[in-house]
Amino acid sequence: KITLSSYMLFHPPQRSLNDSLEGEIQAFLIDEDQLYTYDDLTKVNPVTPATVLKCLQVRYSMKVFYTHAGCTLVALNPFQPIPDLYSLDVMKEYHYAHQPQEFKPHIFIVAEEAYRNVRGQLEPVNQSLVVSGESGAGKTWTSRCLMKYYATVASVSVVKSQDTVERIERRVLDSNPVMEAFGNACTLRNNNSSRFGKYIQLQLDRCQLLVGASVQTYLLEKTRVACQTANERNFHIFYQMMKGATDEQRKEWKMSHDQSFVWLPNSEKTIEGWCPFFMCIKQHILAGILQLGNVSFSSSADESQPCHLDRAAELLCVPAEELQTCLRVRTLKAGKQSVLKPCSQAECSVRRDCLAKVIYAQLFEWLVTFINNSICADKSTWCNFIGVLDVYGFECFQTNNLEQLCINYANEKLQQHFVAHYLRAQQEEYVSEGLQWSFVKYQDNQSCLDLLEGSPISVFSLLNEESRLNRASDAKTFRVRLEKELCDNANISWDKFSKVPHFTVAHYAGKVGYQIEGMAEKNKDPVPPELISLLQKSNNQLLHQIFKDNETESQIKKGPGKTTVVSKFKNSLETLMKILHFTTPHYTRCIKPNPECKPLTFKKEEVIIQLEACGIVETIHISAAGFPISVALKHRCLSEEHSTLVHCGRTKVFLTQVMVSHLKSVCFITNKQAYLFLEFLQLLLFFFFVAFCVFAMQSITCFKLPAAVRSWLVRNRVRRWNRAAGVIQSTWRKWRLLLKSLAEAELDDAKDLVEEDTPALTPVIRERGSVQLSTIPEPVTVQGWPMGLALASAPSMTVSLTATGFQKMMSVIASLNLPSRRGEYQVKTNQYTEELASIRAQPKGSVKLHCQRSPLLYADRQPDLKSDVTGFNEILLEKTL
Repeated sequence: KITLSSYMLFHPPQRSLNDSLEGEIQAFLIDEDQLYTYDDLTKVNPVTPATVLKCLQVRYSMKVFYTHAGCTLVALNPFQPIPDLYSLDVMKEYHYAHQPQEFKPHIFIVAEEAYRNVRGQLEPVNQSLVVSGESGAGKTWTSRCLMKYYATVASVSVVKSQDTVERIERRVLDSNPVMEAFGNACTLRNNNSSRFGKYIQLQLDRCQLLVGASVQTYLLEKTRVACQTANERNFHIFYQMMKGATDEQRKEWKMSHDQSFVWLPNSEKTIEGWCPFFMCIKQHILAGILQLGNVSFSSSADESQPCHLDRAAELLCVPAEELQTCLRVRTLKAGKQSVLKPCSQAECSVRRDCLAKVIYAQLFEWLVTFINNSICADKSTWCNFIGVLDVYGFECFQTNNLEQLCINYANEKLQQHFVAHYLRAQQEEYVSEGLQWSFVKYQDNQSCLDLLEGSPISVFSLLNEESRLNRASDAKTFRVRLEKELCDNANISWDKFSKVPHFTVAHYAGKVGYQIEGMAEKNKDPVPPELISLLQKSNNQLLHQIFKDNETESQIKKGPGKTTVVSKFKNSLETLMKILHFTTPHYTRCIKPNPECKPLTFKKEEVIIQLEACGIVETIHISAAGFPISVALKHRCLSEEHSTLVHCGRTKVFLTQVMVSHLKSVCFITNKQAYLFLEFLQLLLFFFFVAFCVFAMQSITCFKLPAAVRSWLVRNRVRRWNRAAGVIQSTWRKWRLLLKSLAEAELDDAKDLVEEDTPALTPVIRERGSVQLSTIPEPVTVQGWPMGLALASAPSMTVSLTATGFQKMMSVIASLNLPSRRGEYQVKTNQYTEELASIRAQPKGSVKLHCQRSPLLYADRQPDLKSDVTGFNEILLEKTL
């Protein structure tokens, strides 16, 4: 139980707080049994940090971790698995609910609201889910739940594309642990802290089905590869690699079981999960990075080779001599000439760290590109998207540098987006519409943003100028310049008694001191050109691929045109803000109950600071007193009864929360009456349907049954006729085949005659049965057989005979008394060279080949040419002799 005195410890009351408010607070805090029932903090009365804090504490103790706060969902991290809180049944329950807002607060309500906005095509159609909070508050887990929810509810598809949808879902969900393995690490505040920001765009088609996704990342903390603060760790992928590697892989990576690595501190901690995708990439690169961490350098006087350099060179597929030269010797350009200068021991270590950082950063960018190519859909296949934003939380460590400055700057931008979109925009709209509204004071962080990114003078502009100078940066000089140029801004301060140059920025979540030493060098992000050239020559295909692009070459340019880390990060955040501006935002505030990440432990001091920083109390004030619904003004006729519930502005009508609840109840009653009326209509339609069926049966019995019998009789008669016709056709075909077989048996081919044994001829028969042909010099014996005539081409005629003896042959030829345009025909034999075919003579003396053969019994050897036959004439073939 929180008393007023304990509340004053972390939130001192103002003198203007009257006694009645104190009494209301005490009365509210006494009734602890009912505090956990407040699903929406706008119902808390009065709304003060103490009442909101107590309500959240009681709900947290009852294992209720989600609470509505107006337009925002407050999520408390339980720091332990909660069974059945995110199961498939719970997802379906919220998805198929008629009014999900009537259910208990849950992250699925926010997800379903965004999904229904897309389905309803409410402008702006595209949605953005902004998940914010401190490091360790549960943003990454919340993003996982949102992605899993959409992969489940947006997968209902037809059978033909079900496999495709499931494959896309699997790819989208599997990409998240891969990116967490490469981009998350264990910090002092979180065991799974995101060291990069990401905006996941879930792409939906016209049927609101998930067809693809894309990932946009922001500012990977690559310095963690080569530098880890005390009690912190490197990226998860290195520990997963060491834990999951087999003996064969360790041998291949030149790693023994007892070998330790400088860049893998606190490796005794257990890490959940093993990244299976790691086996698909060139794991030698990560092993080479670890081996680089074990490379040590001697002084400039000692030119001995660094230890473990051969292992690193072999894993990175580069020559060891060239690698040693690039790490120990730098190239200076003096005009058009290049001068080689040995590096000091500290400079060698810096170049080694730079090599490891640039390899890991380029590998991470290649991984993001690879994932996008695998899960991103073609632009023509999707029309809307739901974005899930998961960025690093607000950070404040003992030593803060450029990484923490950029991270906190990103959180300032998101807080300003929330302030501008809700806290300021809604109140300004009420005033512009002429409503009676008293402004709710809130913390506006615009002055802090002006300090960091303002124009013309800001921290970022001065840092970029310092980074573009062609000299080494001096921390004390830069601090003096900051103090001189930004002394008028109340959000920055300096500790004049501190020996370490630094400056302190008053962020919306608290003051953070930033160390100036090394900040300009990190902003330059220099990469020696000789290191890039060495990696471009690597025999490792992946290293060669990711370092041959023009973008990598542009990063090593020198001069004022070089893009700094701050400038690049600022431009990417501006792009993100434009996306959020043209989408409908949904806010989820993740709260970290205790700094030690202990399960179900609620520390009031820790929570109240976060509530005040993100403006939860002000949000509740505006939501409770504001108007959640506004519609275009069409009529000014309002009853006196609803004058306090409905407010007319100049162009809109605003409805209070009470009026919205009243309309929902009226709609429920109206829907119930409509449901009963629809049931009555269904019963009436069923009655008419039964009556129609009875009438139809009577009609069938009286009229259609005799007609069906007559139709059946006619169909049987037609079937009998068809069977008779089939028999006649079959008999006719058999008779024609018989005639054809007789003709073929009588007209054998000449090839069959060749195969027969020709009897030897006597000299007399040879002399009488020979014909002198013009084409053959020697006399040819004419051997006949059941004959037919074939006309090859006029005026030539081919004759096949079944006759022996010259006299008989001549008589046959003489019997062919046919007219010719040239007077006579030339007689040749064709029994060995030509095919046999029958000849039909057509009227008017023309003779044409006929492809069908006919029996010779009906042939006429002297057809009448003067006949009046109009079709085919008789067959002109010789009778059997």
